Amino acid sequence: MNDWAGIGWLFVLLLGNAFFVAAEFAVISARRSQIEPLAEAGKRSAKTALWAMEHATLMLATSQLGITVCSLLILNVSEPAIHHLLEIPLALTGLPEAAVGTIGFVITLFIVSYLHVVFGEMVPKNLSFSIPDQAVLVLAPPLVFFGRTVKPVIVALNSTANGVLRLFGVQPKNEATSTYTLDEVATIVSQSTREGVLSDDSGALTAAFEFTAKKAKDIAVPLDQLVSLPESATPADVEKAVTRHGFSRFVLDGQSGEPAGYIHLKDVLGLNVDPVETGRNGYTDPIPGKLIRQLVSIFEDTDLEDALATMRRSGAHLARTFTATGDATGVLFLEDIIEELVGEVQDATRRL
Repeated sequence: MNDWAGIGWLFVLLLGNAFFVAAEFAVISARRSQIEPLAEAGKRSAKTALWAMEHATLMLATSQLGITVCSLLILNVSEPAIHHLLEIPLALTGLPEAAVGTIGFVITLFIVSYLHVVFGEMVPKNLSFSIPDQAVLVLAPPLVFFGRTVKPVIVALNSTANGVLRLFGVQPKNEATSTYTLDEVATIVSQSTREGVLSDDSGALTAAFEFTAKKAKDIAVPLDQLVSLPESATPADVEKAVTRHGFSRFVLDGQSGEPAGYIHLKDVLGLNVDPVETGRNGYTDPIPGKLIRQLVSIFEDTDLEDALATMRRSGAHLARTFTATGDATGVLFLEDIIEELVGEVQDATRRL
């Protein structure tokens, strides 16, 4: 092969390398939500692209095989041709033959590396990242065709790679996952609402995005604002508190002044025991300790969604929030957490 043919092969191989790089990043960057409607409409390239995304590891193996072959051929075919062409003008400088060979090799290595990195790697990669959905429709069909042509080699390479992963306890995945970040979903909802495609009259969607950014301390009721009862409260005291405030749940303060538990209105119903028969008046005696519900403790900087999960696991409607030093700062009500998502929730017994 003459030197100029080697130069021609350099550009052909760079183009091949660029194709495999672009196809690889297009398959893992494209979003199913954009490709599936086109596939359902019968577009053949979209169906092929969807298949490629569902067999991502095979497509990555195909791309890596193509990239490796192109890179090796560039070094073995194009590099000697450029090196030989450069030796002709360098020999005219009168430098020793060894120096000419070394300088020619260094210059050739720089030229080939520059062209390979920029035009064979970076340009196609950035192109696929910029327009992944359009790129996958164009690049997936020829990539799938090439992959099926050399299927035995690809399957062998992919099986070996998956076997190595399993040795380290990692379960391989075949399908590319295309997910949205919270900010991306918020942007989609905002834009869809502005364009009239989506209606959020209740504000529930907006509230859901704001919910994820809040901490337990943001909605916890401070201790000095709580309507609470002493730990020695009686059913009569609860009845008076319900009559006055209308709440169905009341925090009980311990001797230290911090929340020790809470009582629900239904817990004290029916405690009016006849003192003549039992020697005890359930209406005016302190509420039995077994009826006092425990408060789950939550660090005040806990994400609100994590606080909600903790309260759901424990079955508690109220939680005590505390600082890094363990001091109680307030009480978190399940009702207030729900209101952050769906708006005002009115206690059935509360006075308006």
